[in-house]
Amino acid sequence: MTQLANTLGELRDSGWESVPVKEEIRRNAVHKIAAGEPLFEGVLGYEDTVMPQLENALLAGHDIIFLGERGQAKTRIIRSLTGLLDEWMPIIAGSEINDDPYAPVSKHGRDAVAELGDRTPITWVNRDERFGEKLATPDTSIADLIGEVDPIKVAEGRYLSDELTLHYGLVPRTNRGIFAINEIPDLAERIQVGLLNVLEERDVQIRGYKIRLPLDVMLLASANPDDYTNRGRIISPLKDRFGSQIRTHYPLDVATEVDIMRQESRSPSVGDVRVTMPDYMEEVIATLSHLARASAHVNQRSGVSVRLSVSNGEVLAANALRRALRAGEREVVPRVCDLGAIAASTSGKIEIESLEEGREGAILENLVRSALLTVYKERVTPDQVREVIAAFDEGVVAHTGQDVSSTDLVALLESVPALRAPVLALTGGNESPPAVAAAVEFVLEGLHLSKRLNKDSSGARATYRGR
Repeated sequence: MTQLANTLGELRDSGWESVPVKEEIRRNAVHKIAAGEPLFEGVLGYEDTVMPQLENALLAGHDIIFLGERGQAKTRIIRSLTGLLDEWMPIIAGSEINDDPYAPVSKHGRDAVAELGDRTPITWVNRDERFGEKLATPDTSIADLIGEVDPIKVAEGRYLSDELTLHYGLVPRTNRGIFAINEIPDLAERIQVGLLNVLEERDVQIRGYKIRLPLDVMLLASANPDDYTNRGRIISPLKDRFGSQIRTHYPLDVATEVDIMRQESRSPSVGDVRVTMPDYMEEVIATLSHLARASAHVNQRSGVSVRLSVSNGEVLAANALRRALRAGEREVVPRVCDLGAIAASTSGKIEIESLEEGREGAILENLVRSALLTVYKERVTPDQVREVIAAFDEGVVAHTGQDVSSTDLVALLESVPALRAPVLALTGGNESPPAVAAAVEFVLEGLHLSKRLNKDSSGARATYRGR
């Protein structure tokens, strides 16, 4: 910042050139694409689907609308596009609408250059300050987006015909930057009309003023497809002015969903109590979300957000932590018995459709069981558990639950040595008691769901025995 120009004259001498914001973004996107770099970090699963469309739209210099259900990273993508702006941009000092020093559009900027010439003071704004955002609500007004007469300035003695009496809205204040409207179908149709000039003619008109502000703005919008066609709509002229419409989607595979969970989840460890999430339990949580997205009992128009997987993973770990704190353990691994806790984090994120009252709990329980069985069949082969089943058929009984310690579950390996192979395969060779205990419980539940063991549940405890 110490080397940046402070006056218009210094700016000219530095050789700085002014380019439209879309050309600026295009130029920086070209460098990243040519270098094989991602446009931005933190968005997973879109490498072969959404990103090519986004790159095309940016290279074409389009305004963009993103369509997708909730929890598909639409807002994250929009906010991340600021990373394609130059780090610093010069404006005329005191300008409310980021006036270009070479071509000011506001009266303040024009007067400053006319009066001071090359001595016009310059300030610099960071790329993060060049982003504006508005959540569309039915009460959003033209004044919010475009601007309005400021009664305070009128009361100070200015005439209504004076352009300086204007209070600029969010769009003009994001001049030479990126402006985003989230959930645009919720914007009243008469307000959408006010955006037509912004998208096509690139100017705004405020009240009855005979002024024209040729704005330089990239406009982005997001919408839920359900809202797009039912709850609200985007008027046809406005849709026509968006250059590209990009459809987002949920993770296409469980592995991607697990990666997102790991990226977004907060660590549940507290103090010297460490929580270690096993990969097979992460897969259970991710598989649950995938099954919910295909279930006839779940409202698919509402969607099943990736936030479901993130929240379920956090609650699963939190329940294991609570179990460790009560037992005085310093290390804990989430088990099958902790899965009951995710009902609280799931019920608010999916909409169950059932003809019978009170069926929501049973439907959720069936989804959890299906997810467990799916992962179990992928991770444990029948050959690995054949002798385990035989041992239970000969009278072995196992107890699990919240109040059963890791040591008690590890002791089961002594009475059923055949359990060691599938357990260590799940833990990756980790023989710590918490890891082994979680794997033992997973194998037992998988055998029960495969109809190879009987299970009796009583409160927080469960008993497994031969059939």
